[in-house]
Amino acid sequence: MLPDFIAAPLWVGIAVFVVSSIVVWFSGTRLTHYADAIAERTGLGHALAGLIILGIITSLPEAAVTVVASAEGNLPLAVNNSLGGTAFGLAVLAAADAAIGRDALTSVVPNPVVMLQGSMSILLLALLAAGIAVGDVAWFGVGGWCWSVLIVYLFSVWMTHRSQGRFAWRPDESIQPEEDHSPPEGESQQTAHTPLSGIVARTVLASVAILVAGYLLSETGDAIAVKTGLGASFVGVFLVAISTSLPQVSSVLAAVRLHRYEMAVSDIFGNNLFSPPLIFLADAVHRGEPALNEVGRFALVAALLGITVTTLYIAGLVERRDRTILRMGYDSLAVLATYFGGMILLYRMR
Repeated sequence: MLPDFIAAPLWVGIAVFVVSSIVVWFSGTRLTHYADAIAERTGLGHALAGLIILGIITSLPEAAVTVVASAEGNLPLAVNNSLGGTAFGLAVLAAADAAIGRDALTSVVPNPVVMLQGSMSILLLALLAAGIAVGDVAWFGVGGWCWSVLIVYLFSVWMTHRSQGRFAWRPDESIQPEEDHSPPEGESQQTAHTPLSGIVARTVLASVAILVAGYLLSETGDAIAVKTGLGASFVGVFLVAISTSLPQVSSVLAAVRLHRYEMAVSDIFGNNLFSPPLIFLADAVHRGEPALNEVGRFALVAALLGITVTTLYIAGLVERRDRTILRMGYDSLAVLATYFGGMILLYRMR
């Protein structure tokens, strides 16, 4: 039985939050090296590795929070945690863009499959927004709109796998593809002499650490936020969403340091593909009306914010303009401005 952090002294929650953050950060960084090695040895491809290995595994804390919060009857926290993580993940990409410094992130990603992932993410968020706006009807205990989200998500994974290695179009040959950027020697040696089975085992251990520590992050973050008087909706879309997204922050920055830019983008877009189906799980464990009938316009605005920032990055991937300001591409700067503007709006709506 986990301790009740809301009833515990504030310093206890802060201490657990800090320790969990360190564990999540280290595990997320190591996970990127393992995913890179698995992609190289199996031929999985960095885009699909980012989607499946990084995108889904780094979403485990978010999944735990969403399901547990819904089972406890806290639907605003469950739904807005998933929707808030979508927008925050793209703000993380902007931070990764600043880490590159010289080049805009969207100008060095040569694989068009990442745009497919982003487009399908927009479609999933649009389905959720439609369900919130017009209402939902239960089918076998889960809302019809949530069923459509699950079906489209599975179709998206299939399409991503089918599109791996097949270039529907190619970027300008003057732009170097990701594979021309060799990772630093010290980084590549970390898994060079480890058998594939050992790498897979380490991936599982890192996943368990991320799940446990990420869940503790969300629980302590929620307790800290509740003591400040913030509402459950804003807590879910901002503080808890950020705390459960820490594995993505560390894994994306590690991927950028390895020059695996395609993997970094696919990590975030893969997470954003996985987040909407979590609301299906929340609806399945929730008792009462379909989940989308009980969250209101706050969740609707959060979904529209996710659609907006994803669209900005897809536009950047299409244009591929290598112009930077404040060490990041114009699209990343627009994403950051939109994200913080959306957080201000949601704070006023809480």
